[in-house]
Amino acid sequence: MELEELPGVGATTASKLRDAGYKEMTSVAAASASELKDACGMGESAANRIILAAKESLDIRFRTGTEMLERRKLVKRISTGSTALNDLLGGGIETQAISEFYGEFGSGKTQIAHQAAVNVQLPEADGGLEKGVIFIDTENTFRPERIIQMAEGHGLDPETVLENIQVARAYNSADQILWAEKAAEMAQSGDVGLIIVDSLTAQFRADYTGRGMLADRQQKLNRHMHTIQRAGDLNNLAVIVTNQVMAKPDMFFGDPTVPIGGHIVGHTSTFRLYLRKSKGGKRVARLMDSPNLPDGEAIFMVTQEGIKD
Repeated sequence: MELEELPGVGATTASKLRDAGYKEMTSVAAASASELKDACGMGESAANRIILAAKESLDIRFRTGTEMLERRKLVKRISTGSTALNDLLGGGIETQAISEFYGEFGSGKTQIAHQAAVNVQLPEADGGLEKGVIFIDTENTFRPERIIQMAEGHGLDPETVLENIQVARAYNSADQILWAEKAAEMAQSGDVGLIIVDSLTAQFRADYTGRGMLADRQQKLNRHMHTIQRAGDLNNLAVIVTNQVMAKPDMFFGDPTVPIGGHIVGHTSTFRLYLRKSKGGKRVARLMDSPNLPDGEAIFMVTQEGIKD
């Protein structure tokens, strides 16, 4: 079914929808009325009618637990390079989910992101998806030289690996939001297996300073995360976000390190892993939250060839 067949959608509106990234019926059905309003300049009631019609055309309905189990069988996993870390994640980085890695600088967040960008290109038998990557770089952390080292560590052709990584440099939060929307559009091709945002909150912290701007920041961050979450869910791809941390001065017992973003990031991320340095160049990953896995820890190393046990 084409967009033009939806009630109230003519050639002009369909063109506006496609320009805004709503090229398929699934993306229209998953959109909110406010998003279509902003994209096409239509009224909220008209947007709701279009969304409802799109859902009806796709047989949008409640699913039984058995049907959801069948959908879970479509989930695939990307190897992190470390068996211990893979086991902690139930086999690797899941598709249809957001995996958040947070920790202090030097804890291994960007290294894991780079490794996943290489590993997703491996054959499925070797822990990959044989697909490309979109890397949204917000802190100037992407290094092609590191990709080359990791690719060579797997015996892959570095030039081919680099060609399969699409990199966008985001200079502010608005830029980051636009790149995420573009990534969601590109993901519909089926050639993308992984979206990386490194880091998720840095630009939002810089653009929205002070308690008075907190609500606006959280609202935009929430919409941003749901954009990439929807891209992962609809296209069966994995999403990795890295996150900064801060210290809570009022915490007298335990580790005062907490991730930025508050409950918005905490509730939207499917898996949350806290990374920290250890002795002898080791890193420790602790699974802090998961819908189906127990809390636990894994120890891994960051070597010249990449992430290892």
